[in-house]
Amino acid sequence: MSSPTEMPAASGNRKDTHGRLRRLGEWCARHFVIVIVAWLVVLAALQVLNRSFGGDYSDNFSLSGVQSQEGLDVLKKHDPAAGGYSSQIVLRDTSKPLTSYSSQMSQTVTDLQKLPHVLSVQNPLPPPGSPPQSSGKQNVGPLSSDAKTGYVTIRFDVQPSTLQDDYLDGVDTSVQPLRSAGVKVEYGGPLGELARPAADDRVSELIGFAVAIVVLLVGFGSVLAAGLPLLTALISVIGGLACLGLLASAFTFATVSPTLATMIGLGVGIDYALFLITRHRQNLMNGDDPVRAAGRANATSGRAVLVSGCTVIVALAGLSVSGVSFIGLLGVAAAVTVVSAVAGALTLVPALLGLIGHRIDRYRVRRPVAEAATDDAEGHGAWHRYAQRVERRPWWFLAGGVVTVLVLAIPVLSIQLGHIGDGADPKSFTDRRAYDIMAQSFGPGSNGPLTVVIDQTKVPSDQRSDLASKASKALTDVPGAATATPLTATKDGDVLVSTVYSKSSPQSETTTDLTNRLVDTTLPEAVSGTAAHGYVTGTTAAQVDFRDIVASRLPLIIGVVVALAFLIILIVFRGLLVALKAAALNVLSIAASYGVVVAVFQWGWGGPALGVNGKVPIESYVPMMMFAIIFGLSMDYEIFLLSRVHEAWLRTGDAKASVAHALEITARVITCAALIMVSVFAAFVVSDNVVVKMLGLGLAVSVLIDATVVRLLLVPAVMTLLGRHAWWTPGWLDRVLPHVDAEGEERD
Repeated sequence: MSSPTEMPAASGNRKDTHGRLRRLGEWCARHFVIVIVAWLVVLAALQVLNRSFGGDYSDNFSLSGVQSQEGLDVLKKHDPAAGGYSSQIVLRDTSKPLTSYSSQMSQTVTDLQKLPHVLSVQNPLPPPGSPPQSSGKQNVGPLSSDAKTGYVTIRFDVQPSTLQDDYLDGVDTSVQPLRSAGVKVEYGGPLGELARPAADDRVSELIGFAVAIVVLLVGFGSVLAAGLPLLTALISVIGGLACLGLLASAFTFATVSPTLATMIGLGVGIDYALFLITRHRQNLMNGDDPVRAAGRANATSGRAVLVSGCTVIVALAGLSVSGVSFIGLLGVAAAVTVVSAVAGALTLVPALLGLIGHRIDRYRVRRPVAEAATDDAEGHGAWHRYAQRVERRPWWFLAGGVVTVLVLAIPVLSIQLGHIGDGADPKSFTDRRAYDIMAQSFGPGSNGPLTVVIDQTKVPSDQRSDLASKASKALTDVPGAATATPLTATKDGDVLVSTVYSKSSPQSETTTDLTNRLVDTTLPEAVSGTAAHGYVTGTTAAQVDFRDIVASRLPLIIGVVVALAFLIILIVFRGLLVALKAAALNVLSIAASYGVVVAVFQWGWGGPALGVNGKVPIESYVPMMMFAIIFGLSMDYEIFLLSRVHEAWLRTGDAKASVAHALEITARVITCAALIMVSVFAAFVVSDNVVVKMLGLGLAVSVLIDATVVRLLLVPAVMTLLGRHAWWTPGWLDRVLPHVDAEGEERD
């Protein structure tokens, strides 16, 4: 067993894999023209290929094996027209009833039925001579009591939100007779989502870049050193997005995928380049020529970049454990730009450094700085003095950090997973206006009807009447339901169908409870004693099933990602307690970021200021995505800091002094890198997409907590308390683990 009181032997007898990175960095710096031209050619080729063969992004995915999908399949089999994907065209005229536009309505319905992918169209106007609608129950449409509001229900054979934008031209032409007559026409549901303005993240990217430039200029003083990380990150992201577009031709990536990939790619790309450039500039200040300085930076900080990138990719790969392709492919999308960011950092950055040479600090806004010399273990800077204060009172700093994180994490105890409905969209969106009109005229539940399907195929014909009577009684006065339409049989008589409307909005907890009550209690009791099966299907029911699957698999995702990250830290630093500490502190920081997201969006503390309409649930897959992304990103700073602590520990054997030394030489670059990543993520809160806002804020807060509370309070305090024991590993485990250095010795 390794003794914690003995200084570990240097890794000179290990395989000199770091030499490959040094030689790669020197070759790229020496042959910078070849490398830069190669990057530009590959980038241009990828753009051409993406434009020619790249696929589209779509939210068209289904969950196999869940009851909502099984119910939809039953309905499609027995009544194809009723088993499609429904959407509403909402109509309103405040001056006179819609019955005054019967000819225009008939023309519109006829034209809509001629469009591709349309299975059926329901005319909201009653046949002439029909008796007035009974007012005994809540009116859920399709025509309001005053006849001034109505909706046309269209059923498609595909999810309408996945159709091309030009499909709306045919819809617009079909409804033109009503619009010309003065009727207000809005598109609701999936059709309204198709009509949303195309996402434009350029404003977010410009904001992030502007803040990054300011931070880099203030932090390091050099104009060229500030511009290089931004340039290389941008090139890497453009290349990564082109690769993602090509992958989209073979796989179905969600529409949020390119935005997520851009966020992650820019964040890690700037950070990785910054770590390398900072080390390179220090090497220049220490007397190295540009080629040698670039090679040494690649051999040391480049190794940390490689390990960090692999950790992020491993964490994102952990999303595949969810078993939901939609979520797994989101992880793949983000991983693509992480790979391109690592490639850019290890090849393009050294090439540009070789091109610039000694001129990297020629243009400056103040005296350029990099980091302290690595052999100066007795630093006297402000960060060194801060580390010494932590060393004198580690328990106080540890307690302060833990209390801060726990207070921020309190809201997570009331987290409500769900789906963010159209009611949270900006009022400039047609689906939001349709949502509001439907809620006002037909109740909030009209925006998320639940389709009850009872398959009585195996029920003898003489028992079906009793089953229908029993089921109708069961659907009467269900808690949480505003009303339920009478059960009707399909043309073949094998399936009974009813529509249940919630008393609340589709994304509310009341609707979720109603859906689960129908699935778990009401329908099983209604069909008990028979061979019938009951299902609840429709968009809202599918969203509830998706939420339940994600919630049930989130603990597994957390366990897998934490275990993989623990193993990586253990292999790299060969310290059992260091690995446990890293895993535990990262989980705490993620819990704190969850708490902030819940407080802002679910509790409404600042949501309206971010352009969110009222309180909304936490999108079901956001916590899972946040955990994988944040856990991976937080390892960047963890590995960068610990690699310097470990480097000083191997050189001096003084555990406490190594912590102070590492904090002093990494504090500036970690602080600047964190501020840049926070600005990149936070800039996406200006997006119109609420999920993007949620992810942007959550990631920004998490990085901020990780770089301040965790890196400046908790890590130094815990490492000080652990002392030499931090690097202890049982002898048998040390022999089993492969040897990987986060930052190699700077040997030639």
